Amino acid sequence: MDITRSGSQPSAKGPADWFTGGVRVDTLFAATNPARAAGASVTFEPGARTAWHTHPLGQTLIVTSGCGRVQREGGPVEEIRGGDVVWFAPGERHWHSASLTTAMTHIAIQEQLDGKVVDRIEHVTDTQYQG
Repeated sequence: MDITRSGSQPSAKGPADWFTGGVRVDTLFAATNPARAAGASVTFEPGARTAWHTHPLGQTLIVTSGCGRVQREGGPVEEIRGGDVVWFAPGERHWHSASLTTAMTHIAIQEQLDGKVVDRIEHVTDTQYQG
């Protein structure tokens, strides 16, 4: 058994090549062999968003607070709120964000495949984000 105490790990600023706007990432757990799952709590300030990206084994988002947006390639921009759970299939190109006026926090869980959990693509444009 391993207990990671709240506040024992530093928060990190979301890197500008992965995100647009103010984003804080708090690692919750890393994949430890033989397990493949990793998780983080991610907080987006209003208007902040990920870049387009995919996950080799998919991704689950558990929205814990606020209001946000998600979009998969070819689909509409969808609103998400605290309590919602979002699943992106393996290889599905997508992005997620806060709303224009409200912050959003979610727990992101994804599995690694051959040491990789994500493929980042290009930034989401303002036009794409505003839907």
